Amino acid sequence: MSTSRRHLLQWLGAAPLAAHATPEQGQAALSELLRGQAARPGRVTLDIPPLVENGNSVVMQVRVDSPMTPQDHVRAIHVVAEGNPIPRILTAHFTPHSGKAQLTARVRLGDSQRVWAIAHLSDGSFWSGHADTLVTSSACTEER
Repeated sequence: MSTSRRHLLQWLGAAPLAAHATPEQGQAALSELLRGQAARPGRVTLDIPPLVENGNSVVMQVRVDSPMTPQDHVRAIHVVAEGNPIPRILTAHFTPHSGKAQLTARVRLGDSQRVWAIAHLSDGSFWSGHADTLVTSSACTEER
């Protein structure tokens, strides 16, 4: 980690970072995201390879079953990777004009872990899907 990045993270109150979060830290990130509500399983499909050779660039796709009308649409999709130093790795916002509630992204995974996709809908409800992946060469580690 560069000195300037380290100072920025200290200023933000996030340093020093551990190489990997604990499952408890991942669950805490989910709890913070859900604001005391429970996420219902279903409606969210997370496609991520079950075996990843290199965690530096992992392709994932998230789809949410939603009509995307003004009355019933996805507001946001959040992705939480339990084993990353900072578990909340992605947030994408949507409107009814988005047409579909889906995204494809490349993410870094620090280790083998469970990855969660949480959809926040316009009615205030949360829906979830998850996938487990085995990473043979981890990312998000700092070499000294």
